[in-house]
Amino acid sequence: MPSPRTFVVSLLPLALLMSLICSSAIRYGHADAPIAETAEAVRPLAAGDAAPRFTVRTVDGENFDFDPRRLERPAVLITFRGGWCPYCNFHLSELRHVLPEISAMDVDVLFLSGDRPELLYKSLSAETQDDIDGLGYTILSDADANAAIALGIAFRAPERYLEVLPEKGIDIAGSSMGRHGVLPVPAVFAIDRSGTIAYAFADADYKVRLPADELRTVAAGLTTR
Repeated sequence: MPSPRTFVVSLLPLALLMSLICSSAIRYGHADAPIAETAEAVRPLAAGDAAPRFTVRTVDGENFDFDPRRLERPAVLITFRGGWCPYCNFHLSELRHVLPEISAMDVDVLFLSGDRPELLYKSLSAETQDDIDGLGYTILSDADANAAIALGIAFRAPERYLEVLPEKGIDIAGSSMGRHGVLPVPAVFAIDRSGTIAYAFADADYKVRLPADELRTVAAGLTTR
């Protein structure tokens, strides 16, 4: 039978490995990958935190790897619940007024939706589709909730959504709600070239969104970092 000292020494490599894993997880997102029980209980990453790495999908269903350690330009991540959400549509339409200016600042804007890839644009209202047409919006699918969990904004979807939306003819199959029963709190994360979150906005009230003028100011701040 090994001595206590030998046993402890044998555990040191494993402890070191676990320490490195946890350190990396904390640096690049929440280590415990939390899913809050309610929107009010989410713990979003904050300004000064390292942005997380995550994988989402394009409208064609291809993987899109967001790696903050390899950014060529600053980036703004804007999360929304899905095209079925009227407030998300209103916000997308409002932001059309500042997106060209932000793009001219050499800042990338990525929208992360809980919809599955084939519904990223189809689920938006006709008015919103017209508003954003030709503006270079990049909308990505976070139907697996990878980004929402890494950013700390994932929470359990209320049962009423899971029951009522299909009854209204809204297709949530394959979405973050349909697959995992998870929704993201609508949020904005501005990430500088070093991969650090320079600004974070998240509100448990899905009706509250970052105004377009404030988003322009946030993006402009990224160009000075």
